[in-house]
Amino acid sequence: MTDGERLHGEYKVPGGKLVVVDLEVADGRIASFRLAGDFFLEPDDALEAIDRSLVGLPADASAADLAGAVRRALPEGAVLLGFSPEAVATAVRRAIGRAADWRDFAWELVHPPAVRPAVHLALDQVLTEEVGAGRRKPTLRIWEWDEPAVVIGSFQSLRNEVDLENAAKYGVDVVRRVSGGGAMFMEAGSDVTYSLYAPGDLVRGMSFAESYAYLDDWVLQALRSLGIDATYQGLNDIASSGGKIGGAAQKRLGSGAVLHHVTMSYDMDGDKMVQVLRIGREKMSDKGTVSAAKRVDPLRKQTGLPRAAIIERLEETFVRLTGATRGDLTPEELATAEELVRTKFSTREWLERVP
Repeated sequence: MTDGERLHGEYKVPGGKLVVVDLEVADGRIASFRLAGDFFLEPDDALEAIDRSLVGLPADASAADLAGAVRRALPEGAVLLGFSPEAVATAVRRAIGRAADWRDFAWELVHPPAVRPAVHLALDQVLTEEVGAGRRKPTLRIWEWDEPAVVIGSFQSLRNEVDLENAAKYGVDVVRRVSGGGAMFMEAGSDVTYSLYAPGDLVRGMSFAESYAYLDDWVLQALRSLGIDATYQGLNDIASSGGKIGGAAQKRLGSGAVLHHVTMSYDMDGDKMVQVLRIGREKMSDKGTVSAAKRVDPLRKQTGLPRAAIIERLEETFVRLTGATRGDLTPEELATAEELVRTKFSTREWLERVP
């Protein structure tokens, strides 16, 4: 970025409208600014107020500072539909940071056969590192399961989250992933899980919260095409009017690559889940429900479709929106993952890192 250079940024609000910004930077500050897009804004002069609000701000201002400036400048009673001050800030950060869009990358879609739970987690680390190192294209991986498992978040307490006695009783493997977030209960054919291994440039200028919704917008489009009124709620939940469908988790590695993965319930055994997972009363109360089984909103119930048909629609939507081509895991990637299982993901030290 050089002084006087014209910068252009765009941000499609998940479930909303397109926000477009054009600006110039001089002496490290925003010298001129113009907002456009297919959003709705009242009154008309609010647009000019937004344009003026960012002139003079440091070019390296945080997203929170940029959004705050826009919000303070809005006339009393202003109505923003399809976008927000945070969306404007994201577009600005993307313009200044030279952030990219989905189709700026050559994506690959892989859907390999089922592997052991620990191998799935090792593959997440391996493939993210490979994308970060430039040895693999940005990738969407669909997971397959043929055995039950509980996958706990990187920072969760093992004994607080899992009833290990019941897990052993039901033959449920317990493993820990590298990303944060909550526990996932998995059985063969009961869920739809995928991982994205993306370059950091795809979410440059976005906060963690913004990047969650952005990286899953294609999924919402696929679910809506199946008749599900899917929305993003909170930081990382995919939901519908019937309740929660699934949740996302994320990890950013030192290489700059982003690991983003989601598990959505297809046909979950809620009774078994609550016997294996120690889901506390406080968490259930926070979700506004009285039982874990009722929290789960299976995709089978809402669509009436086989799990394979739902995955097929997800894959079709991703290919259409990103131009992804079909691929596969390499023998080297699988071998590296198996070694990581031996040295990390199957060890007591890793599983009990937070006892």
